[in-house]
Amino acid sequence: MTPFMNEDFLLKNDAAKVLYHEYAKVMPIIDYHCHVNPADIALDKRYSSISEVWLGGDHYKWRLIRALGTPESGVTGARAADPFGLFSNFAAVLPKAVGNPVYHWTYLELKRYFGIEKQLTPDTAKEIYDACNSKLAEPGMSARGLIERSNVKLICTTDDPVDSLLYHKQIAEDATCKVKALPAFRPDKAMSIESAGFAEYIEELSGVSGVKITGFDSLCKALDKRIEFFNEMGCRAADHALEGCNYAPAATAELNMIFGSGMSGESIAAHEAAQYRTAILLHLGRRYHELGWVMQLHFGCMRNNNARMFAHIGADTGFDSMNGQGNPSNLSYFLNALDVTGQLPRMVLYSLNPADSEIIATIAGCFMADAECPGKIQLGASWWFNDTKSGMEKQLQDYANSTLLGNFIGMLTDSRSFLSYTRHEYFRRILCNFLGRLFEDGEYADFDALCRIVEDISYNNTLRFFRFDV
Repeated sequence: MTPFMNEDFLLKNDAAKVLYHEYAKVMPIIDYHCHVNPADIALDKRYSSISEVWLGGDHYKWRLIRALGTPESGVTGARAADPFGLFSNFAAVLPKAVGNPVYHWTYLELKRYFGIEKQLTPDTAKEIYDACNSKLAEPGMSARGLIERSNVKLICTTDDPVDSLLYHKQIAEDATCKVKALPAFRPDKAMSIESAGFAEYIEELSGVSGVKITGFDSLCKALDKRIEFFNEMGCRAADHALEGCNYAPAATAELNMIFGSGMSGESIAAHEAAQYRTAILLHLGRRYHELGWVMQLHFGCMRNNNARMFAHIGADTGFDSMNGQGNPSNLSYFLNALDVTGQLPRMVLYSLNPADSEIIATIAGCFMADAECPGKIQLGASWWFNDTKSGMEKQLQDYANSTLLGNFIGMLTDSRSFLSYTRHEYFRRILCNFLGRLFEDGEYADFDALCRIVEDISYNNTLRFFRFDV
């Protein structure tokens, strides 16, 4: 029997072991999409308990605790009121999480950051809780310390256009901070014209940008102002969360009418929202191309499924799911509309529904012929419900089947936790096993080239693709 999570965890062949231990393992990390709070880096936050840093914002773990039948008071309700109770509830879950990636991530995190290899169960919960808290009290276990010990060189956070980026400025000016933290432009609220609070948000955007927003054109000018500010602050990427791909062109008069309805709080029809979002995305895509930014599109998510829980504890708490509305044909029309005028930016395309993955990969291959960048349109890393062992393997195979896997920009955390960098280790082990198997099965000839590909996918390609200065 193979020992649990030994040094060759997930590495099932000799080539994979060499690729991981001698090449992938030593490469630094660029976390080009995550949701950590930049204030925690600027202030070098320390944590009062393992529950705060590990369970305080992790909806992956919350979903599993709920699946055991635990009431919400023992999940999000226990974050501050009963941190050990929350930890105990998770300890009760873990032995049942066989086959779930959280099971693997949990033990990687305990081992790498706390030196703990004992099984987490209800019987060991108090011992492990106390040991983790004792470790967190040591120097080097602050937010920056956790980043540094993970060999992370650069982080891109997720930031609203109205954000002052005060903490990014503090980080950039702090000579003692060894990691770069750059903002990423995320204008979801400006695009959610059918959502409650849209008009109030546009008023805030108007005030921050200094542009009086009276219609669609002035809205675009206000967003342009914020893009200029983000660019000055080092931003090199934008990110958009979409239910599906939109492509519904509309004339300016129609867009002004739709915008006016949104500002008045009137009902917005689905086709009107699609027209509005199409126009916004086309405008922003052209601006990103002009500035050399990377445009990331996340789609295929159905959010806030449980209306009762949304009313109780709000968004981003573990009540989202995949949907079947990726509409990849619209993606093709959208890319083509930007490409035909020579304004297609470098892109990363992520679908939460893995059924869309192969379609997206083949669409991306239609827009690669550009001297600007190898692998200009990326099939994004396995994201959210797909960052499982099988999900990562499928994404790698879909990428390899459709284009040049050697151009892939590798993994991200998409996380709010500073302990989540072990997801890069998890991915790199799976990557090396995938490539090593091809070599040992006689399906790839040049092992030295394979070593370079591992280094590139782990780090180098990301650096080149986003044009980061590290």
